[in-house]
Amino acid sequence: MTARTFDNIRNFSIVAHIDHGKSTLADRLIQTTGALSAREMTEQVLDNMDIERERGITIKAQTVRLEYKAQDGKTYILNLMDTPGHVDFAYEVSRSLAACEGSLLVVDASQGVEAQTLANVYQAIDANHEIVPVLNKIDLPAADPDRIKEQIEEVIGIDASEAVPVSAKSGINIEGVLEAIVTKLPPPKGDPDAPLKALLVDSWYDAYLGVVVLVRIIDGTMKKGQTIKMMGTNASYSLDRVGVFNPKMTELAQLGPGEVGFFTASIKEVADTRVGDTITDDRKPTAQALPGFKPVQPVVFCGLFPVDAAEFENLRAAMGKLRLNDASFSYEMETSAALGFGFRCGFLGLLHLEIIQERLEREFNLDLISTAPSVVYHLKLRDGSTIELHNPADMPDVMKIETIEEPWIRATILTPDDYLGSVLKLCQERRGIQVDLNYVGKRAMVVYDLPLNEVVFDFYDRLKSISKGYASFDYHISDYREGDLVKMSVLVNAEPVDALSMLVHRDRAEGRGRAMCEKLKELIPPHMFQIPVQAAIGGKIIARETIRALRKDVTAKCYGGDASRKRKLLDKQKEGKKRMRQFGKVDIPQEAFIAALKMDT
Repeated sequence: MTARTFDNIRNFSIVAHIDHGKSTLADRLIQTTGALSAREMTEQVLDNMDIERERGITIKAQTVRLEYKAQDGKTYILNLMDTPGHVDFAYEVSRSLAACEGSLLVVDASQGVEAQTLANVYQAIDANHEIVPVLNKIDLPAADPDRIKEQIEEVIGIDASEAVPVSAKSGINIEGVLEAIVTKLPPPKGDPDAPLKALLVDSWYDAYLGVVVLVRIIDGTMKKGQTIKMMGTNASYSLDRVGVFNPKMTELAQLGPGEVGFFTASIKEVADTRVGDTITDDRKPTAQALPGFKPVQPVVFCGLFPVDAAEFENLRAAMGKLRLNDASFSYEMETSAALGFGFRCGFLGLLHLEIIQERLEREFNLDLISTAPSVVYHLKLRDGSTIELHNPADMPDVMKIETIEEPWIRATILTPDDYLGSVLKLCQERRGIQVDLNYVGKRAMVVYDLPLNEVVFDFYDRLKSISKGYASFDYHISDYREGDLVKMSVLVNAEPVDALSMLVHRDRAEGRGRAMCEKLKELIPPHMFQIPVQAAIGGKIIARETIRALRKDVTAKCYGGDASRKRKLLDKQKEGKKRMRQFGKVDIPQEAFIAALKMDT
């Protein structure tokens, strides 16, 4: 049995930086091949979440099967994977690329190569893809295709002499892209007579069908009624339906080698379908499983708590449902003295955190508070063991800790020359170490090593504001390094507030503590007694503010007479306030928490 090539099939994905026109090009390809009628077409057909359309970003990778009659008279089947461009969703990109043989590299003909263009195209090169460069937005006045072709060759190192010039928005030269796909991209190889071997690319939950699984068939065939086995979990299922998306769900009798399609098999939990798993025939299994993907590692953690404690069960149910569709999101229950019951959640980055929080609030009508985002620290203890710390409130006694290691990232920033000074200053402020600085045409490409906990707050927002939106940013976790980190606690009326504790670098602790105390002084309403707000490292107070007391004028009814009567009343009030401060409870309003957690210096 030898592998055959299937000349009429092309599997390809579209890779690009955010906003360079991936989803719009996918729309035009769908329209040009007639997969949807003009009445059924909407903008961003494959972005089916409200948040995707509003923000103009792709979050979930989507797939569609198109039929195209080429100039050589043959009809080709094109399987298109539309992938996200944002760094937080890089895992979506990697799994889509594993199911394809080629990629369209879309580059904006006016903006040129950006940070995530590089990151995504290198992933495609690592996956041994044939790459066809496409210059989009050629109808813009600022477009300069010749300069961008040179830039692609210079920076990425691939031949761009035959790059296809298009305008996805206006529909210019879409035929040229389709012809390039069928002539330049390789067809898939596979053996239809071998035992079934298929790659599990993605899975999501459908209220009517159960779990829908997206697969790429490598060898063999997949038929309705067949019993399949997941090699990773050893579970067996009988197939209810097999089919493809074009872009509507269409059932077929079978899927053969090289094809990308879906199946349903009454699977209840998405957790049972691990992305990257190998699917084979239960009776005649394949000898060797596919290499699969590395499991997704969360890099940012934060606590999510309901504003109303009675909503806790609804939050638990909502997280369970969301986990069905997003395997990269993890959570476990935790309690906080200040915020009550909630969940400690793991995310791939800050945008991922924002998207999950927005989906929980929108789709499930929940009001949530999120604690300060923190990263995973490695603590080496004096007894020789190593533990992972997700929540600063759980930090063990300082005397037991030998060293604390924090995650560092390798960041690539592309910025116009005018803003280079401000970008370098921002990176230096955040304890960055410069690795490289060179020029890509008129723009500077800076490579920095940065500690992730300095990036996780508002680095991206600051970068965008100092570069007026022109700088682009991409990163990957490089390693863990030892750091002089300390746990900063916030005390209100001598009581520690666990939700506000954080791990900070010793050099920045005082500034961060002072800012936090000043902020809380404004936010906590005055009580009948004086309230000290303090920031502390261990037993040492590093910053303090005092919230003044509300004071009743107890001497108002004394008119004239002996001064000792007034003194007596004031002393009595003083005693009462002292007792009140000892036993009084300070109520910190929820708004104060939210505002304090959003703060960063």
